[in-house]
Amino acid sequence: MAETLTLWSHALAALLFAAVALWAARSARVVLPRWPLVVALAALATWALAAAGLGGNAPGTQLAEGARALALLGFMFALGRQGAPRAAAGVIAVYGVVALIAVAAMLLAVGVVGPREDAGVANAGTLLRMMVAVGALVLLQQLDAEDGRGNVRLLAIGLAAVWLADLAFAAIAYLLEAWPTALAPVHGAGMVLAAALTGAAIQRDARGEVRISHAVAYRSLSLVAIGAYFALLATGTSLLGAVGGAMARMWQTAFVFGSTAAVLTLVATPWLRAWTRVTIAKHFFRHRYDYRAEWIRFTGTLGKPDRAAPLAERVVKAVADLTDSPAGLLLVPEGAGLGIGTGWNWNGELPCTGADAVFARHLARSERIVELDRARRGGDESDIVPQWLLDERDAWAVVPLLHLGTPVGAIVLARPPVDRALDWEDFDLLRIAGRQVASYLAEARAQEALAETERFDEFNRRFAFIVHDIKNLVSGLSLVARNAERHADNPAFRADMVATLQDSAGKLNALLGRLLASTRAAAEPPVAVDVTEVAARIAAARRAQHPVVVAGPQRVVALADPSRLEQLLGHLVQNAIDASAAADPVTIAVEPGVDGVTIAVIDHGCGMSPAFMRERLFRPFASTKPGGFGIGAFEARQLAEGMGGHIEVDSREGAGSAFRVILPAALASRVAA
Repeated sequence: MAETLTLWSHALAALLFAAVALWAARSARVVLPRWPLVVALAALATWALAAAGLGGNAPGTQLAEGARALALLGFMFALGRQGAPRAAAGVIAVYGVVALIAVAAMLLAVGVVGPREDAGVANAGTLLRMMVAVGALVLLQQLDAEDGRGNVRLLAIGLAAVWLADLAFAAIAYLLEAWPTALAPVHGAGMVLAAALTGAAIQRDARGEVRISHAVAYRSLSLVAIGAYFALLATGTSLLGAVGGAMARMWQTAFVFGSTAAVLTLVATPWLRAWTRVTIAKHFFRHRYDYRAEWIRFTGTLGKPDRAAPLAERVVKAVADLTDSPAGLLLVPEGAGLGIGTGWNWNGELPCTGADAVFARHLARSERIVELDRARRGGDESDIVPQWLLDERDAWAVVPLLHLGTPVGAIVLARPPVDRALDWEDFDLLRIAGRQVASYLAEARAQEALAETERFDEFNRRFAFIVHDIKNLVSGLSLVARNAERHADNPAFRADMVATLQDSAGKLNALLGRLLASTRAAAEPPVAVDVTEVAARIAAARRAQHPVVVAGPQRVVALADPSRLEQLLGHLVQNAIDASAAADPVTIAVEPGVDGVTIAVIDHGCGMSPAFMRERLFRPFASTKPGGFGIGAFEARQLAEGMGGHIEVDSREGAGSAFRVILPAALASRVAA
């Protein structure tokens, strides 16, 4: 098994090194020292092919390894001189010493100094190879420190993999005093990884001559990782079989089970997947995002059918997916500031208010993505960011939403699994995505306004039919009244008149029945009203339908119109009954105050979300009840404002709602008898 893995891993490494060498030789865009690089890659391919065919300890393989070391040292020296034509004398001396040690190792390998079978000669050769690897790693570190280019750093990682594999393999051979044939597949897997990293470095150096998508790179490296895992698994089981004795089978089973469980646990970790994507994008590509794939996913999320999540929630998810943010929160316009809207996977505590006018104007004027970590460190936006956003440690960035220069809202993004600072690419992508989702939201709100206008037109059309019927009835009654002056003494006319009046009365009663539920009482000047008495009357009328309790002092007086106050409380109590379970009572709590009287209608029903309260509660024709007109809460607020008061709402989903009507206070002595 180990021999087969050794053959295939080294053959694959030889094929990859040869392909990369051919690519570098034919490409005219490579900025790195091209021909020293081609020679080094060809030497690596030759050594890997010799290791696959002859074995790692054969004289020919040892000679190829020495030649490979000299070629790599030559390329590193040429790369170091590329940025500074005159290399330091100390650096040249180190290169020369390491090259001499490599030559000495080659002489020992072919038996020039002494017989290869001698243990002392073999150990000396192994020590020399370790010294070459250590010296090369020191020179490689110095080279990477002086040249900060991304392609050089990636190439340095690939070369470091070569030297580290040589160092580890030689160290094990020296400790065991024998050639570790069982570990040869691991050595070959390391060379495959080095070849892949070298090819990636040349691809970056060639200025994008060959383009590979993020998905292909991610899946290719996933396949390499899977192959390395199976190679490690085979090597580990072979070693355990060699040293485990009678317990070898048990140790092998435990190793396979434990390593597989560990790998599956790591693969299932969102942080590891996110870290892998970020690392691949950072080191293999000039751009972090695959814009084609991101835009397809973005538009797909926004364009889901209506039976999926609401548009506001899809908007938040579409923007959050761009940065792998696990949650998001939509802020919507509320007066001059921003209020809390819809959240997607948002687990933090929502505040009562979103953001003030200063922060909203800053977002609209600058259209800048706000980095909340920078604001927490005292950046230039720290004094205008709402405090609750600074206190929410998972809040990561705020994306403004502007449509044709008009603010539509903002999206708060949660911190991604792999925490990082935002850069120019994030800013550009989020800014464009913000404009796109702002257009979706603006169009949706325009459609809602148009639909509302159409509902009003339909409502007016229905009233036009009713007015037409009333006009016909009035015309008939007017005709009867005119004829009565001339035919009042005629018994037959009187009989017809009575029948006409009865028919007209029946039609009018039917029309009144249709209008009674939605017709407001005639407006009258506010007077002193005993609010407790009105609440008790409403409770008594509803008790046969649902338990209603009145709490508060026996006599509380407010300035109101009695009929409109009764109609207002009737709407609120009926809504509370509809939202409550049969056994949960509805409470009408009356509380006097210095500046006003508060009448609270409290239930423990299903409650309402912040988005529903802000966007739909007080809008006409927006109802959660099947067949409802959706004008109860709208008319209640109109009635309260018509009496000089207002309505406040406090509600939480699953906990119930409290509607508080605040009216001007009055003196008890002025209550009408």
